[in-house]
Amino acid sequence: MKRYSLIVMLHIAGIVLLSIGIYLLIEARLWFSALMASFILTAVAIHLYRMQMVQVRMMRHLAESLRYDDMMLSFRSPYRNRSMEDMVNELSDAMTNFRTRILERNEMEAWQKLIRVLTHEIMNSITPIISLSETLSEREMTEKNYPVMRQGMQTIHRRSKGLLEFVENYRKLTRLPAPVRRPVSIRELLQDLKKLFSEEYIHIELPETDRTLQIDRIQIEQVLINLIKNAKEACSKKEEPLIEIRMVPAFSWQCLITIRDNGGGIMPEVQDKIFVPFFTTKTSGSGIGLSLCKQIMNRHGGNITVQSTVGQGSCFTLQFG
Repeated sequence: MKRYSLIVMLHIAGIVLLSIGIYLLIEARLWFSALMASFILTAVAIHLYRMQMVQVRMMRHLAESLRYDDMMLSFRSPYRNRSMEDMVNELSDAMTNFRTRILERNEMEAWQKLIRVLTHEIMNSITPIISLSETLSEREMTEKNYPVMRQGMQTIHRRSKGLLEFVENYRKLTRLPAPVRRPVSIRELLQDLKKLFSEEYIHIELPETDRTLQIDRIQIEQVLINLIKNAKEACSKKEEPLIEIRMVPAFSWQCLITIRDNGGGIMPEVQDKIFVPFFTTKTSGSGIGLSLCKQIMNRHGGNITVQSTVGQGSCFTLQFG
């Protein structure tokens, strides 16, 4: 970075000296020399401008990537310039360290949230089982107590079955197969979704310019179907429900697909928990749908984010690339 700063200062000093030289040459009426010096001044100024624009593009690239939570960012110098390459390497190293710290922090937070949810669910099942079993063990096995004991055994069975289903859902999360990547057209992917969801209020927009992604089609279809089903549930109480699925403009190396609805939205204090396994706000939800979506996107080297406003709706963004 110091080398780059020195080169910038030399460019500025060169521009100042050339400007003074051109003034003196004009005063001396040496027109040809003044013209040549003007050409050199223009060339130095253009070179300095290009160097600065490269920095501006990299900063814009960095800002956009951070806005979309893209931690897989790397930089390459467009010029064979030692100072520019040093600066780019410093920036890439900084981003790598930043990414490592963020991933470690996110992983720790995810484990803490998962442990809290696991503890909560297990305790909710185990506590009534222990309490009921103690109560039943204290009762005598008589004909009078039989209905009460039968009811208690049914409750124990129901809670045990619920705990077994909970463990089975956990196994689904931990046994997600690795994606089998193949070239998939985004237009064809969205066309197939149109056949599955033919409701008038579900608008699936086909992109004018097609993109081909190296993805596991089955897994990504599972993500999209799950998000659309969630959007349908969110819009179920709306008089005029609306769900929009489209590919939005992004960097050449990136592909973004959004699923937007005009449902009730997600409470701000809940938004950071919706991707945690087994967390759900639904009375009959398992809490693994969005966490599976998150896992699938992570295994594709992508991400899934949400923006939501209570009373206005939600927008889930799938980021590839």
